[in-house]
Amino acid sequence: MSLEFTSLQVMLIGLLLVLGLMIMIAVVRYYYSQVVPTRTLALHQHDEKRHTVIKYPEADVFKLAPTFKLVGSIVALALMILAFGWTTYEKKTGIELYLIDTGDEIEMETPRTAEPPPPPPPPPAPQLVVAVPSDLPELETVVFEDQSISEETAIDVPPPVETVKESVPPPPPPPPPPPPKEGEIFKVVEEQPTFPGCEHILDKKERAACAEERLLQFIYENIQYPAVARETGVEGVAVVQFVVETDGSISNINILRDPGAGLGAEAARVVSLMPKWNPGKQRGRPVRVMFTLPVRFVLE
Repeated sequence: MSLEFTSLQVMLIGLLLVLGLMIMIAVVRYYYSQVVPTRTLALHQHDEKRHTVIKYPEADVFKLAPTFKLVGSIVALALMILAFGWTTYEKKTGIELYLIDTGDEIEMETPRTAEPPPPPPPPPAPQLVVAVPSDLPELETVVFEDQSISEETAIDVPPPVETVKESVPPPPPPPPPPPPKEGEIFKVVEEQPTFPGCEHILDKKERAACAEERLLQFIYENIQYPAVARETGVEGVAVVQFVVETDGSISNINILRDPGAGLGAEAARVVSLMPKWNPGKQRGRPVRVMFTLPVRFVLE
């Protein structure tokens, strides 16, 4: 059986102990200052040799020493139990504020590829120079013949030539799409990677919602608010980027946004503890997919 006391309970029990001791001391003082002298004098008023009240055994204070020792032992034991049972609880962060949709908050720079240099300009076209001789011979006179046709003109028609239509072969099928490059990392794929645990759900939207809930539950169970951030009151959104490999493992963990005080490192630590995901797929084949996870830290 374990006893746990909060700071408020320890304070109340301590005040009750102090108040009880003060009441006991007041009662004992009143008894020995008011009641004992009157009763002692009444009992010994016929003695031949009367002493002061302190001399009589009825007024002996030391006979209560065992009682005071027992009370002191009880008080010391109670204080020891309070000291060992004094428990403080850490503040918990809100589960609904861990995952957020950052939207346009994260500005991702598109990797720039080296553009090929522009082709050189074509050489200028050579200028055509026509040499015209100055001494041209005289042109011959052209005689035009009459080629008109009348109804009496006989026309020789050549026999028709039979053309054989050749069978045209069908066009070749289009080439298959090139396979993805080995080690290429995709940002957008046909089937995004998902957190494990919801593979039995057939509907895609319900499976995605279930995977997000499982991811949120995993983060809530494993994340710990850094002590430095809690003491200094640091809050904010930490953004972690990682790659889901073809076998579902996590690699290339990178902190894109770190509010400071160890919040970014804590988010990266939780990401490194994740189990294997369901890998993303492109054209039915598992590929490497980059995933961005924002985690918000809020003190209650």
